[in-house]
Amino acid sequence: MSRENVEVVRRLYAELGQATRDGELPDLATRPALAALLHPDVELHGTIGGLSEGSVARGPEGVAKFMADDGQEWDEVVFEPQEFVDVEDRVVVLQRERRRGRHSGLELAADTAAVLWLRDGLVRRAVGYMDQAEALAAAGLPPRASRG
Repeated sequence: MSRENVEVVRRLYAELGQATRDGELPDLATRPALAALLHPDVELHGTIGGLSEGSVARGPEGVAKFMADDGQEWDEVVFEPQEFVDVEDRVVVLQRERRRGRHSGLELAADTAAVLWLRDGLVRRAVGYMDQAEALAAAGLPPRASRG
């Protein structure tokens, strides 16, 4: 089942990227191809180690609002998956995150991660991590050598 889970997460990232490029992130929940990948009870937890830590968005509409609110201060928010690691009912995504401030023009980039849990072939829960080693540990995997 894990190969199928990785494919669902790949499609999710592709859809999120397209929604971002199309300027349709606020309408995320109404994009049929994206909604088809989210479990009706999906939960998006704020990034561990980030400003949104501790927050939880529930349901496709809640996830859409969370992502739209998160993008308010940024002209650009891009998550570039570098590797998908399947672990039973979870997929760890090691990614490069880039942001550009709407007012400041400040550009930020960091290697971050996400752990996504799947149920019935749909994304049921997602948690972001500022630290890739923490994400791997949360999924029960050993740390990796830094890509430096």
